[in-house]
Amino acid sequence: MNHERKSWTVKDEAIVRELRELLTLSAEECALLKALEPMAREAAPILVAEFYERLLSHEPTREFIGDKERLATTLANWFVEMFCGEYDDAYALKRLGIGNVHVHIGLPVRYPLAMMDLIARHGESIASAKGDAAVQAFRKVLAIDVATFNQAYENNQLHHLAELTGSERLARRLLSGG
Repeated sequence: MNHERKSWTVKDEAIVRELRELLTLSAEECALLKALEPMAREAAPILVAEFYERLLSHEPTREFIGDKERLATTLANWFVEMFCGEYDDAYALKRLGIGNVHVHIGLPVRYPLAMMDLIARHGESIASAKGDAAVQAFRKVLAIDVATFNQAYENNQLHHLAELTGSERLARRLLSGG
């Protein structure tokens, strides 16, 4: 297989555009989520407390927690922004930035992914106030966030392998076992 994959050209803010299209996130779904933003803001402290209770009870994750108050604010803002109703280029770049911070501190990707059950449970609980359509919309946004977050890890691997091989295309082929 010597051809370039179209998916390889999707980068940075274009990731969320592609994912919105793939997941068929509609304007109506965005509006449903936006209407729930005040509820998300109100529920965020409960999510944050549960999130950090779990992280702090596990020694391998505890070692990554520095300024708990600043991290708690960041987590609360991230959660509330999932209900912002506008999933544009700025949203994508912010999500990639969060992923990049996790990569930079050396946090194994399994830890943030393992915490998604809490995000899903709290987000779906809020969304259920507007019915099944809002729950489905929240799941789409959560999928966008998880995919974008993972992209930061993939970008890091790809960057380092491309530096070693001198070719992004070769690096992608190596990562895919080709």
